[in-house]
Amino acid sequence: MRKLAKLTLFFSLTFIISFVAAAGIKFLSLRVDWAKSLPPKPETTLTLIIAAAHWALSLSLFSTILTTLNYIVRRNHFPLTSIVCVILLSFFMCFGISSALDQWKSVPPAQQSGMSFGGRGVVLTNMLNRNETAVVLLNGTSEPLGPRVTAIPNQPMTFQRTAIGNFDLPSVPFGDDTPWFLESIAIDIRLNAELFQRKYSEGFFQYLIYVGSLIFLLCSVGYAVKFSVWPLANLFLATLAFCGILAFNTFFNSPEMQEIIGSFLGSRLPVAFGSPLLFLGFGLLVNIYSFLAFAAKRRDDDD
Repeated sequence: MRKLAKLTLFFSLTFIISFVAAAGIKFLSLRVDWAKSLPPKPETTLTLIIAAAHWALSLSLFSTILTTLNYIVRRNHFPLTSIVCVILLSFFMCFGISSALDQWKSVPPAQQSGMSFGGRGVVLTNMLNRNETAVVLLNGTSEPLGPRVTAIPNQPMTFQRTAIGNFDLPSVPFGDDTPWFLESIAIDIRLNAELFQRKYSEGFFQYLIYVGSLIFLLCSVGYAVKFSVWPLANLFLATLAFCGILAFNTFFNSPEMQEIIGSFLGSRLPVAFGSPLLFLGFGLLVNIYSFLAFAAKRRDDDD
């Protein structure tokens, strides 16, 4: 019981710390994306906080399970009881936060206007190269629909006193040197967070089936990744496995794959059960492999 209490405390603290840190970083990122959009769009701080919290919930689930499973292996906890404890803690933590965020949406927030960046003559471009259209705002971002000069490649520059038609301005330029690998992971996390929201809106049973099967797969794969005697190497391999699960989750829930899964299941099961069945099936295969490998190793030790 003492080990389970320590495991529960470790999981809870890790989840809370990672959730708060990830939500704070994502909120700042969303704040910058909102502030640099032109013309400035009215937005609410509460909306940005809720969006950041949903994204952080998805990231915290993966990172906390990964960290906790590494803790279980290093502390030599009893695997079955510990894994069941992690599965239950993960689900109820996710469901509790999802419920709180859903209730928080009903709070009437106050709107805020966008901020002004740059002075007179600021140049806006979509990409930092020589072949992109550039827009020069003569009065700066404080008057984005005012006079401007548009420079299109291989064409003479044109002057406009006001915006003509529904013209979308490029965003205010900010440096972004994020590697493509991290960008793709962030996109997969966002898509997974949107799935969490959609499953919660469909009801508790749908949320239980999807999130529960995903947590079961993560716990199965994370605990099975023990290819070496070096904990750091095992943690790295488990991280790659979790990134693969995140990518495959996005792939399986794409509209094209949902149509294929729906045609395969036919009228026997709803399409929403396709991905959970794949998660459960693969998780069971991993657990069977882990049990057989453990039995074979124990038999060799006895011989």
